[in-house]
Amino acid sequence: MNLKKILFSLIAVLFSASALYAGDYASYYTGLPLNLPEPQAPAIPDTRVNIADFGAVGDGISMNTEAFAAAVKALEKLGGGHIDVPAGMWLTGPIVLKDRMDLHVGRNAIVLFSPDKTDFLLDGKVQPCIGASKRSDISITGDGILDGNGQYWRAVKRSKVSEVEWKDFRRMGGTVTPDEKLWYPFNLNQYPNIAGDYKNQEKMRTHMIRFTECERVLIKGVTVQNSPKFHLIPTRCRNVIVDGVTVRCPWNAQNGDGIDFSCCQDVLVVNCTVDVGDDGICLKAGDGEAAAKACPPIARVLICDNTVFHAHGGFVVGSEFSAGVEDVVVCRNVFSGTDTGLRFKSGPGRGGKTSRIYIYDIIASAIRESAVVFETSYADVPVGRSAKTANTAEWLPEFTDIHISRMTCREARTGIFARGTKEMIHDITLEDCVFSQCADKAMDVPDMSMIKMNRVRF
Repeated sequence: MNLKKILFSLIAVLFSASALYAGDYASYYTGLPLNLPEPQAPAIPDTRVNIADFGAVGDGISMNTEAFAAAVKALEKLGGGHIDVPAGMWLTGPIVLKDRMDLHVGRNAIVLFSPDKTDFLLDGKVQPCIGASKRSDISITGDGILDGNGQYWRAVKRSKVSEVEWKDFRRMGGTVTPDEKLWYPFNLNQYPNIAGDYKNQEKMRTHMIRFTECERVLIKGVTVQNSPKFHLIPTRCRNVIVDGVTVRCPWNAQNGDGIDFSCCQDVLVVNCTVDVGDDGICLKAGDGEAAAKACPPIARVLICDNTVFHAHGGFVVGSEFSAGVEDVVVCRNVFSGTDTGLRFKSGPGRGGKTSRIYIYDIIASAIRESAVVFETSYADVPVGRSAKTANTAEWLPEFTDIHISRMTCREARTGIFARGTKEMIHDITLEDCVFSQCADKAMDVPDMSMIKMNRVRF
């Protein structure tokens, strides 16, 4: 064999040796109350390309959508690898990842998604800022920032902003409702609309990172901020790891959910910091019969060592979970300044059944409403519309087999709040918990047989 063939063989061997992004996560899976499998990390080839080599310019002005697409195409031909985004501000439209591919956002790098909504339209549909569908072995890593420019997408409630902020939004142009209670980013001064009126454009808001039906996913280290809608929403994915990610947006951002998993299985969330305008870390599983038939339950989830600052709920189940939620462990998390601590919410037509949920070693402080809440008449209320609870006796929520222990909460309006019947809320246990400085009352529960308590102090 000549020298050229030997070198080619060595390169092929090196190329095939995939770099696993697994941290040492085995320690998280020892001593759990459930036997959960450790998720498989993605396998990414060592090949690396730099976004600047494809004509990208990090000046915050030049559009780099084509450069990102070219880098993805080049790596796809090579069998996958890493797209390195160096220091700079990289303005772009949507990024679509393929198999065995990592988007690595380096220190002092910001990937800034375009404020022009038309950049995200494809065949009449709005694409997520970063997306992947039916792919395997994908990741987003690094110390940099992903910014969704959400202020150009989100409606604003005047009651949730100061007069100074309200004037700032008005300077952008936009549309104010006749009662002057809402501002919509429709008819902006600088950017075109993507719908015929502000109500339909509101329905077209996109997500920041949306992976659908993907296998072996890792998001590690990056800051994900200011999404048009939800920040991170894996849907029907398996083997998902979210590690050391910071998720942030203004406290009043409409539908500004942090980390939402829908119908995913084998999930690990560790070392994350969340400070958002809606739910913090949330588990969903579709609503109604169609979702239950099409989606698997969300199952085998471990959420550990995270901190949630502002959010509607620190850890949340619902509102839609008709396919079911099972085998979940939530431990060693801190909720500081959230509206609620542990939030279980759903309503008729959206509910399902929970089973084997274990929550322990939770620290909660300065909770605006209830430390623990069970809500069975929840109705999703899109901004600008009235609340309507589904008039149906089907797909009622059943919150059961939920075990909470060693939760310490100081300062909440109510310690434990529940609304629903014994058929919808039952077999809930609390042990070795402390709820102090409850401003209104310790408990607001219609039937105390719903919740079994042992060594709980108020």
